[in-house]
Amino acid sequence: MGELPSAVSGVVFDCDGTLLDTESCWFRAEAALFARYGHVYGEPEKGLFVGLTLEGVCAAMAVRFGLPGAESRLQAELVPLVEEELGTGVSPMPGAAELVESLSGRIPIAVATNSPRTMLDDILGSSGLAGYFDATVAADEVAEAKPAPDVYLSAFGRIGAAPDRGVAIEDSPTGVAAARRAGSFVVAVSATTGGVRLAGDVTLPTLTDPRLRDWARRVVAV
Repeated sequence: MGELPSAVSGVVFDCDGTLLDTESCWFRAEAALFARYGHVYGEPEKGLFVGLTLEGVCAAMAVRFGLPGAESRLQAELVPLVEEELGTGVSPMPGAAELVESLSGRIPIAVATNSPRTMLDDILGSSGLAGYFDATVAADEVAEAKPAPDVYLSAFGRIGAAPDRGVAIEDSPTGVAAARRAGSFVVAVSATTGGVRLAGDVTLPTLTDPRLRDWARRVVAV
């Protein structure tokens, strides 16, 4: 394992599956839509969509269902299913609240997500973590979503942090690629990857890892 930096300009978290436990909500919503179109949905299918934007998920579904040009229709069907699942409440991932609380007020922190703004605001609000962050950036506020670096560059910019002195915390290959392209140090969290290898500078199983907790208490701002 590499060494976590002792001084950083800021820390930017991915949201879905990293900061908040939304992956199960998306899994159930996507499974329902697959069933509606007569397809089986399991872990291999889930892996096709990890880290994608809503538009990207629906484009991949259209290909899978053999329905070219049906992306908008599928999105119109998927969004209510996801919102229904998210409406039951979203909890922070294990260790996320403690990590955010430890950093907040000492280190500039932000969220950078491939979810749209309305969804981001809803789930962050329901999680109880919204007030800890200095900025949040959604995919529909930048030119290109992850794996392009735009959301990370915007998030670091909004908190006045240099990306090459910052840390990104991610849980998907798409997100790791975006953070790397932004030039930041990447902490990859493998809990929700289903065994997919992540190319982080440091890879940890969960946010509860004591090395990450200790780092959050010791790290200083530059």
